[in-house]
Amino acid sequence: MRKLPTLPSVAAVTLALTAQLSAGGFWLQLGNPEANREARGMKAVLTVKAFGCHYPEKARVTGTAEGIVDGKRRSIPLKLAALSEPGMFALTEQWPTGGKWVIQLVGDNNDGAITSALVSAGSGGIDRKGVKLAPGKPSMAEIEARLRVDSAPAAVARK
Repeated sequence: MRKLPTLPSVAAVTLALTAQLSAGGFWLQLGNPEANREARGMKAVLTVKAFGCHYPEKARVTGTAEGIVDGKRRSIPLKLAALSEPGMFALTEQWPTGGKWVIQLVGDNNDGAITSALVSAGSGGIDRKGVKLAPGKPSMAEIEARLRVDSAPAAVARK
């Protein structure tokens, strides 16, 4: 017969979870550039906003396009343009239209918190619905796994 957790252990787990929630967090939020006049003017394909505790407007966000073109692995550092809204950036398409691509975005809030997003891209555009958000920086194995599957289905909008 399985032993049920005791009341003190349930209370300890609840307390630990409550402490984590009240401590806040740090995340990246990806958006449609059509919703932002500045990003639209830049012909951006994605907007990225750092949010959460610890002054997200001071966060640094970097990007890399990891891809396979004509059977060859490529890695392209990306430039993100800061928008007038603090902590918000626009990403333009800086990778070849052919091949499979995974866009890696990493946010660092300058206080030790790191968060990331992986976004598939390809001839069909950016797959904003299939984004993988996670704490920390993604491993190369995670990126490689995403490259092995079809990226950016044809039904996805170019922006």
